[in-house]
Amino acid sequence: MTPLRAPLARYAERLHRAAGDTHHVASPLGAWLLLALTGPTATGDARAALAEALGADPDDAAAEARALLAAPHPMVAAATALWERTPAAELAAWRAALPEDTERGALPDQAALDAWARERTGGLIERFPVDVAPDTLLLLASALATRVSWADPFDTAPGAELGAGSAWSSRLRQVLRTPSFGHRCWVSATGRAGDVVVHAVPAGTGDDGAGMLVVSVAAAAEVPAADVLAAAQELASAAAFAPDAVPGHRSLFDLPLGETPLWALREEPTRTYAADGREERATAVLPCWSAQSRHDLTAPGFGFDAAARALGELLGLTGPEFDAAQSAVARFGRYGFEAAAVTAFGRATALPPEGVARIAELRFGHPYAVVAVTTDPAGGPWHALPVYSAWVADPEELPADEAG
Repeated sequence: MTPLRAPLARYAERLHRAAGDTHHVASPLGAWLLLALTGPTATGDARAALAEALGADPDDAAAEARALLAAPHPMVAAATALWERTPAAELAAWRAALPEDTERGALPDQAALDAWARERTGGLIERFPVDVAPDTLLLLASALATRVSWADPFDTAPGAELGAGSAWSSRLRQVLRTPSFGHRCWVSATGRAGDVVVHAVPAGTGDDGAGMLVVSVAAAAEVPAADVLAAAQELASAAAFAPDAVPGHRSLFDLPLGETPLWALREEPTRTYAADGREERATAVLPCWSAQSRHDLTAPGFGFDAAARALGELLGLTGPEFDAAQSAVARFGRYGFEAAAVTAFGRATALPPEGVARIAELRFGHPYAVVAVTTDPAGGPWHALPVYSAWVADPEELPADEAG
């Protein structure tokens, strides 16, 4: 397991709980990495507070952050920067311990900071999340950016396929339907969110096999968003460890036939090679969506107040003012993220023996969680690491140029 999995899951829950059940996206990893880089400066109470926020010893967390940033995942462009009004000698040791590729320089104006945000995210983030002020001494920043195409793009379906009980079914003309291969769909039993429906779609992998898996998880409508997101973090990491993994899988034959807000389940005769003559098939329908969020990270639970105290102690300042925030965006569509790829494979074989098939269509027709995790067949530090996560409460119509 990735060493960061448990600390990052705790940090993600804290961040998403603060955002509540509003439509939003965040990168808990981005905030955690930035906080971890401040860790070695801390002593005493500030160090204890940082350890609590990070879920790890600050020196260990800083080492993990440096390792990730020294070898970014092929599908996650990563950058860090430190800008100072006047470099202080008291910060020399901390400055030297930052990742080697950290950009350094004099404190720029707001326009230059905005340009840095745009350039390091390929134009996805238009504005730097905090403002530079006359009393700003330094700014430390990180940027993560991803653009991927699905290995197998979605088909489309009428919005009504989300189910009569979905408020979105009458609002959306067209939604996404999983293709006949390449995506994973299943029902999972979870401790936090009960029975959930899960859809996992892989991005096309690079030459080295590294990839990204985007996992959507919907629970019963009354389950709190924080619990669904926590379950999604766990399921996404587990699903990333094996190409065919379906963690927490519940057999369709253990579920009642008929319709619920989460699935429509039917049974029909089929030909199957299944040893017990029972075959399971599942598809999913879910909407397009995009989100743009800004998260205030100044609350004590996020750890940046402790980081400010630690830097202030080194500089001989008492109660230094500080600001900390994150801007995040995400777009989920038929072909991936602003790119397109279509691949097909067909095969025919002789008729197998007779049996019965249970066929489920999983419905993402009310607010649900999405987690994007990186994959690495070599098992490096980025493997099964959640990078972005979202709570989808405001879906979008399928763009006209992606319909049909």
